Amino acid sequence: MVTIQDVAKAAGVSPMTVSNVINDHPNVRKATREKVLEAMARLDYRVNVAARNLAKGRTGTIGLAVPELNSPYYSLLAASIITATERRGLRVSIEQTASRENELDALSLSRNRLYDGLILCAAGMGQADTKRLRVDHPVVILGDRIFGGPVDHVAMPNLEASRAATRHLIERGCRRIAFLCGATEEIDTSSLRLTGYRQALTEAGLPWDPALIQQVDRLGMREGARRAREMTESGLDFDGVFCITDSLAMGVLRGLADADVRAPDQVKVIGFDNVSESEFFIPSLSTIDPDHDGMAERAVALLIRRIEQQEPTTDHEESVGEFSLVIRESTGG
Repeated sequence: MVTIQDVAKAAGVSPMTVSNVINDHPNVRKATREKVLEAMARLDYRVNVAARNLAKGRTGTIGLAVPELNSPYYSLLAASIITATERRGLRVSIEQTASRENELDALSLSRNRLYDGLILCAAGMGQADTKRLRVDHPVVILGDRIFGGPVDHVAMPNLEASRAATRHLIERGCRRIAFLCGATEEIDTSSLRLTGYRQALTEAGLPWDPALIQQVDRLGMREGARRAREMTESGLDFDGVFCITDSLAMGVLRGLADADVRAPDQVKVIGFDNVSESEFFIPSLSTIDPDHDGMAERAVALLIRRIEQQEPTTDHEESVGEFSLVIRESTGG
């Protein structure tokens, strides 16, 4: 096995200089750095990441806690986070929370599980749990349940994106737009996207009808299909549907087909997430693409920055991701 001493001898420098190059020390001259890197490549020297992490008191692993692993959205997000960490020579350990209690456990026990830091997609925790975020290890919240807490937070562009989705339906001629969401008791994904939906209606001079707000217990395809059938059977007047997840929207397309309602001719449907399956439905699903890769990159970068910091800080960041409107067949694209 090639050692740092071997690289130092080949480059004509000290082992300390080689170590400084490996750790990207800023005081190494450019010519010296290039000479060391050339020697490393020529000797096929591989950094012993495990040994380096051990010397720093780290594991080289970050934790990712998500509500459910079989969700198309969380699977896509996890893949983006794994890609972002692999580029940095780190590994990801994934756990499924499924409840507020398990989210709190993941938050408080992540250090005991040998993570250097935790990315938490919180779905059950709420504003009342903000104080529970005061832990002695790095945490980044990825999602929308926690606001103003003592940790970094990477959020989706819920207001702007939902307004754009609703505006798109209006521009396609819809005047009675149903909104499918979860419970909206506190500030979360459903309530934020509901606000964006209502803003778009107001901007277009359209009335807001509470009967068009359809809440479901779970944001999945089965619930979307069931609710679409119920809306048509009840005689509810609607010509568009905005669903806060693609899973709900794909279920709605199925439910409309079961009720012999044609999309997009009679009812136009748009979702949110741009999961891979949405492109292959018939009709293909129009949706909001919230830039999962960009959100993952930001969350990982913030977490690593906190891990690298020598001293705790009270200066935390809250950032909102970008989005794009993806127009497909379900809205006449």
